[in-house]
Amino acid sequence: MMTEKPSSAEEVAEVVRAHARISAVGGRTKPALVGEGKELGLSGLTGITDYKASEYTFTARAGTTIREVEEVLKAKRQYLPFDPLFAESGATLGGTVASGACGPGRFRFGGLRDFFIGVQFVDGAGELVRSGGKVVKNAAGFDLPKFLVGSMGRFGVMTELSFKVFPAPFETVNLSVICPDHVSAVERLAEVASSRWEADALEYDPSEKTILLRLGGPGEALDQICEEIEGRWAGEVEQFRGITGWRDLREARWAQGEFLVKVPITLSRVSQLAGWVDGCGGAVRCWCSSGGNVAWFSFGRNELDAVDEMLKGHSMAGLTIRGSDSNGPWLGERRENAILGAVKEALDPGNRFPGI
Repeated sequence: MMTEKPSSAEEVAEVVRAHARISAVGGRTKPALVGEGKELGLSGLTGITDYKASEYTFTARAGTTIREVEEVLKAKRQYLPFDPLFAESGATLGGTVASGACGPGRFRFGGLRDFFIGVQFVDGAGELVRSGGKVVKNAAGFDLPKFLVGSMGRFGVMTELSFKVFPAPFETVNLSVICPDHVSAVERLAEVASSRWEADALEYDPSEKTILLRLGGPGEALDQICEEIEGRWAGEVEQFRGITGWRDLREARWAQGEFLVKVPITLSRVSQLAGWVDGCGGAVRCWCSSGGNVAWFSFGRNELDAVDEMLKGHSMAGLTIRGSDSNGPWLGERRENAILGAVKEALDPGNRFPGI
């Protein structure tokens, strides 16, 4: 199928009006979220159009890569604290918002939804719509940008996006904490989350029974916090060089299977899910992110039904990021959402974009 590649928001609107079914495509780092219909590639809509470093905000076209944005922000010692995923693989701003997928930094600073302040998009009628603002103080009115986070292109095609950013920490320290079992890991995750240590990131690798922490701030304060943590779990805490490790996490390099699935969870589920994965004999891998609030599963096609049934049994829903299934990107239990249905009806009554 030939992909349309418009180079302006107006051209995007023309393409939308010209086709009964449309599916927006960015960097193809999350292929399971590409819907049916005419593919509309956003590689022609790139570049940062407005960057106010003193206001800690920027605006860029939807096809702009995360890597380009991060390089520009780095020059001003600023960054996107939610650690957008798949930056090295070519993820774009539009695809990142559409998937709603965040990295380790979500734990302390909040997710993508907390930093997304303005958007221009083309709705199902082929009309350009703008909502929110380009600076924080102007981001008033009905908060449509929030509905587009994780929308998977169901409500419209984003053409321009505005974000707020944070100053980068002066220094970072990375610690690993070896846990005797999954139950102990959950207890330690809870302790770190409620402590005064204020970890920037808090992850758990069930296969190694290891917690990973990232701390940011002035060097003296970090030294004191590290001493406290090392004293709390004597002999089980080590410092490690973190840049490569955190990049690997953001790229999901731990995932070896055809499928990569994101599952919202609570911390109380971690030991139960990790125990189930242990019983799969290595066929299913798992990573727990954001202090135990998100689980990622990696597996092959042979394990697809088992994962689906497990999620249904626990009344949980999974979103497939990578891996093709004829039933669509959802696994496990799926609940109807009247609000999202009403938004879909208002923005795309003709059902040009992928369904809910």
